[in-house]
Amino acid sequence: MRAGLSTRMLLGLVAGAVAGSAAHVAFGDSPALQAVITYGTAPIGTVFLRLLFMLVLPLVVSALALGVAELRDLGRLGRIGWRTLVYTVAVSSIAVALGVAMVNLLRPGEGMSPAVRERLTARAAGAAVDAAPAAANGVEFMVRLVPSNVVRAMADGDMLAVLVFALLLGIGLVLTPSAAARSFERGLQGLYDVTMRLLELVIRAAPVAVACLLFTATGRLGYDVLRQLGWFVATVVLALGVHQFGVYALAVRWLGGMAPRRFYRDVRPAMVTAFSTSSSNATLPTALEVAEQNLRLPPHVSRFVLTIGSTANQNGTALYEGVTVLFLAQLYGVELALAQQVLVVCICILGGVGTAGVPGGSLPVVAMILGLVGIPPDGIGIVLGVDRLLDMCRTTVNVTGDLVAAVIVARGEGAPSAEEPHG
Repeated sequence: MRAGLSTRMLLGLVAGAVAGSAAHVAFGDSPALQAVITYGTAPIGTVFLRLLFMLVLPLVVSALALGVAELRDLGRLGRIGWRTLVYTVAVSSIAVALGVAMVNLLRPGEGMSPAVRERLTARAAGAAVDAAPAAANGVEFMVRLVPSNVVRAMADGDMLAVLVFALLLGIGLVLTPSAAARSFERGLQGLYDVTMRLLELVIRAAPVAVACLLFTATGRLGYDVLRQLGWFVATVVLALGVHQFGVYALAVRWLGGMAPRRFYRDVRPAMVTAFSTSSSNATLPTALEVAEQNLRLPPHVSRFVLTIGSTANQNGTALYEGVTVLFLAQLYGVELALAQQVLVVCICILGGVGTAGVPGGSLPVVAMILGLVGIPPDGIGIVLGVDRLLDMCRTTVNVTGDLVAAVIVARGEGAPSAEEPHG
């Protein structure tokens, strides 16, 4: 991504946030401000997101299948897959443990009055009920990974099932040495090229869309909610910040062989897009471009790791889920024993793998965990008022973690030294 576009996106982000905050202070919940949001900024932001999501499925299928097919060696695929899996589990475990330690240290859920708690719960009770999913055990989760109808999985937005299909499609291309298979592979390459070109055109509108998205979020966010949930927000942001600039910096230096300063400079466009859209899936095109053009990673590695990571490597989401569950436990006065907290950590790690890479995708997982440890699932309604802001933050951590994983896996595959200068 060109530096000029990245700068304009940052300016759009700041302008939208400042204008939205000022409008909220000046007009509150007035009909005029709600009309501007409902008929102006919200539709523009929504159309931008829908354009991105429209192109995500063809991009995921073509990029992952081509990434596997270009390996031409299933043993090599196994090495990349295992490195990605080990990284995901290890770093997600660190993320959740960091979040749990932070929430136990700062105790953000203590001291909130029952009156405020009831008001906030009533304010979002309907949304909380919609967020609660039906519980599924581990066996059922594994069965659902294999789609009985891939078209239906695509229509339902079942990204994990789509990823499994794309992975099998790539393996099939490796195992089929026919001319027809090579023609189909070229067709997939054409689909990938066309999709990336369309996404490039969509991204040109990002500065305006980012400003509208931020205006909508800040214009609707009441200061009463921010005051009451300030400690919760501070705890989440602090834990995410430590993970983003502490854990990842160490990982990219010692495991990826790259200077952290250069890494963060090169991945800035992806970080800005992730923060703006709150979606790992929507950020995937930018992340792929950053990985291949700025970080100069091998395409077969970046395509495989980033497409898998956009759904299965959600470090920031896992951390957020752990903090939210313990925060609500403190808020409701539910004491969780050490064993229960360990259970929360394990479920959050798995939740980070199975969470949809879309805005608000972690809410169903949080609702499920609340029910498992004896906390009223409706309590998730209390955090919905600030979820948009925190979704932006945790998505940034998710996407950065995917790029860190790509750097580490690429080094393991014998990629050129990450310290080499590039133009």
